Amino acid sequence: MMAQLTIPSLSDAMASPKSNPLTIGGYLDLYYGWQSGPDSKKDMPYFVSMASNKELSVNLAYLDLKYSTEDLRVHLVPGFGTYMQANYANEDAGFKNLVEASAGVALSKTKGIWLDAGILGSPYTNESAISKDHLMYTRSLAPEYVPYYLSGVKLTMPISPKVTAYLYLLNGWQQIKDNNDHLAFGSQLEYRPDDQNLINWNTYIGDESSPSNLQFGTRYFTDLYWIHNPGGRFTLTTCVYGGNQKTKEGNGKTSNHYWWQANVIGRMKWGQHFSVSGRLEYFEDKDQVQITSLNGIGQFSTGSAALGIDYKLKDNALFRLEGRKFFSDTEQYRNTDGEASKSALWLISNFTVWF
Repeated sequence: MMAQLTIPSLSDAMASPKSNPLTIGGYLDLYYGWQSGPDSKKDMPYFVSMASNKELSVNLAYLDLKYSTEDLRVHLVPGFGTYMQANYANEDAGFKNLVEASAGVALSKTKGIWLDAGILGSPYTNESAISKDHLMYTRSLAPEYVPYYLSGVKLTMPISPKVTAYLYLLNGWQQIKDNNDHLAFGSQLEYRPDDQNLINWNTYIGDESSPSNLQFGTRYFTDLYWIHNPGGRFTLTTCVYGGNQKTKEGNGKTSNHYWWQANVIGRMKWGQHFSVSGRLEYFEDKDQVQITSLNGIGQFSTGSAALGIDYKLKDNALFRLEGRKFFSDTEQYRNTDGEASKSALWLISNFTVWF
């Protein structure tokens, strides 16, 4: 969980020179899930992470290759698994298996200012694709509907020992290949008042028009999250965000479509091996900017409650069980008979190992 006090991406902590500039790591995330929908529906609806149903699957497996000196760093992470298949489905074939691929140069070694370019990890929300770094195995709805990866350049600028700023110039909202003639802008402000707290504020502004969404205009997004006491006996994290998608109307006017979410996650450790985690969340997207209802309902909103049990087998091996209940005022799910339902149940087990 100490990873949660860093930016939630694979690019963290690469600035310090090492005696051996080349390091190699690896990661394997296996899972078996069951959800209460019909057997013919193989995937858990509304999710790209660990979503396969009633089969043993690889969520994410990757090799982590880093080369880092005082003034140069390179990061290459080829990845495989059901997460990659679902989340990179719209990318060109040459990019479908790249979790990250970036190179950076130090603009000021003394001040720690870096410029990185390529496929970058995303700063948005307090959860990334790397499940071992987070309190619950399954992802909240929040990170499922923000970019998991970005394509562009990132400027890292330490402002003080407790505050670091990051600026992004991007091809767009989770897209490696640019879909239009406009670039997007992102920012991140990271505040660490002490070694037990991280407060992070992110923004995104970009034109999201594309051949598949000609009516889309500018998208505005911001999120704020807090992580308290990572690695301690009790850990807490919470995240809130909201977005506005402007769309072009036939009369030359524009309309605004909003979505928002809030969640809170806590974990309690027992001894060296066991921990119990819980989550509460709510997601609302009345105009279906991010989520299209499974049953053709003209809006989306849902809440969920989850409980997870973790057993730390070794320092680099983790076994997890989790149960998650979804509930909505409208029929956003399907039951085992394939009928529309206001609720759904998701049970999942996981084994993760890394080096």
